[in-house]
Amino acid sequence: MSSYSPGETAEKTGFSIDTLRYYEKIGLLSEVARNAAGRRVFSDDDLKWLSMLRCLRETGMPIAEMLRYSELARGGGETVEERLALLQAHDERVEEQIRRLRTQQKQIHWKIGLYRDSLSEETPASVPAAASASA
Repeated sequence: MSSYSPGETAEKTGFSIDTLRYYEKIGLLSEVARNAAGRRVFSDDDLKWLSMLRCLRETGMPIAEMLRYSELARGGGETVEERLALLQAHDERVEEQIRRLRTQQKQIHWKIGLYRDSLSEETPASVPAAASASA
């Protein structure tokens, strides 16, 4: 199993060293191993866990819910049903967010089409610039 310094871990995960410290302090990370000099050393398992935390965070899961998930994960096999329920509820929120974004994207595409159409038409010289530059 490989080991990584905080700097290497930050580089591999995209989290800052401060965020790694914060996640460890609040309990999102289990106690990180230390080397003989007392410096934190991250494992491959830590990197996998951080990847999951990044996924949850980037999909909008609140820190409090991430903490609950972390607690449940440390609880072993008897917490699988609770973890499943938590992730399914989060997945439903992500699906709703994606639906809203798709709807908004359609509006953006519609506006892009209008602008492209207006650029392909020649604006008559007699039309004032302000009239042709409407939003």
